[in-house]
Amino acid sequence: MNFDPQAIRPLFPALSQTVAGQPAIFFDGPGGTQVPQTVIDAISDYLAHSNANTHGAFITSQRTDAVIAEAHAAMADLLGCDPDEVFFGQNMTSLTFALSRAIGRVLQPGDEIVVTRLDHDANVAPWRALSERGVIIREVDIDPEDCTLAMDDMAALIGPRTKLVAVGYASNAVGTINNIPQIVEWAHRVGALVFVDAVHYAPHGPIDVKALDCDFLACSVYKFFGPHVGVVYGKREHLQRFQPYKVRPAADTVPERWMTGTQNHEGLAGVTAAVNYLASLGQPAPDRRTALVQAMNRIVAYERTLAEQLIEGALAIPGLTFYGIREPERFGQRTPTISFRLANRSPHEVATALAQRGIFVWDGNYYALSLSERLGVEPLGGMVRVGLVHYNTAEEVDRFLAVLRELATA
Repeated sequence: MNFDPQAIRPLFPALSQTVAGQPAIFFDGPGGTQVPQTVIDAISDYLAHSNANTHGAFITSQRTDAVIAEAHAAMADLLGCDPDEVFFGQNMTSLTFALSRAIGRVLQPGDEIVVTRLDHDANVAPWRALSERGVIIREVDIDPEDCTLAMDDMAALIGPRTKLVAVGYASNAVGTINNIPQIVEWAHRVGALVFVDAVHYAPHGPIDVKALDCDFLACSVYKFFGPHVGVVYGKREHLQRFQPYKVRPAADTVPERWMTGTQNHEGLAGVTAAVNYLASLGQPAPDRRTALVQAMNRIVAYERTLAEQLIEGALAIPGLTFYGIREPERFGQRTPTISFRLANRSPHEVATALAQRGIFVWDGNYYALSLSERLGVEPLGGMVRVGLVHYNTAEEVDRFLAVLRELATA
């Protein structure tokens, strides 16, 4: 079934905005996506009819308990796990710090953790913090020619003292999709855990944590058309084994023991609505999990056409330096997110000029600090990032490329 972006764009109120008389183009998806009306309605409905804390004897509290259970079930369907293997929190960064502290309680001086230069710092800094306990941090290099992980380096760094490998499913800066199954195999061979940051990958492809066999996987709902809520999947045995820091009266059951304090209940209502929106793109289907997989596969195919158009056009622009995978036959190894520099303008100047024309992109390092440093662009203002999602169109890509050609030759 072909994917028609025009059929879903009216579902997103934000997409009707204009800037300087032109329709706004949201190419800022890697920093956060827009939301459909159904998500807005779910959040509003919770606040209007169910707003309470949990486990009370009264009806609004009981509705809140149901909202939380529904969010666990929805995310379990999206990730391919059981509802009690999912926990929520403020954002992926906060949850990763909490998890790293819990894991750090059982680590010893001389134990090793492997991180990468390709990752968002939210999957680097929480693990680096454990160096205070004498843990040794190893960093996997990249190939700067195509911004892919140096897999030989990864294989060499994973050894008998490795306790955990932290790696991104896909780079939020340059779109590279990493070979997670291979990395999991190497890590498990030496008894190490694997923590996968899927924040950038989640809106771009199906996730099956059981097939990946990763130990933990994190994502953020606001990157896939929902509210600002962080999510972590963990194998049940790990969620039971590690001891989170928590207040004494809080439940010690899984997954509740990992959800410190009062949650963002209206956000959790939006979580379920966001997952249901994605599932609607995969119909007909016998169940929500099947619908989600079908939806994400349709999104992959559609975004591939946009990526081909975007990258071919960008590579033809004079004075443009492109970072990442550029060969069409390798586009299965990337998301439709690109980063570049123009020879005659700083990244911030490019982003500002585009914004004035109603085209929203990011500039800087997007918290992928190690990558920006490795590419030598951090002192120069980083790069310009363009990130497409399934509500973007070929016409928007054409308009963006026309403006970029104008900026490059002005």
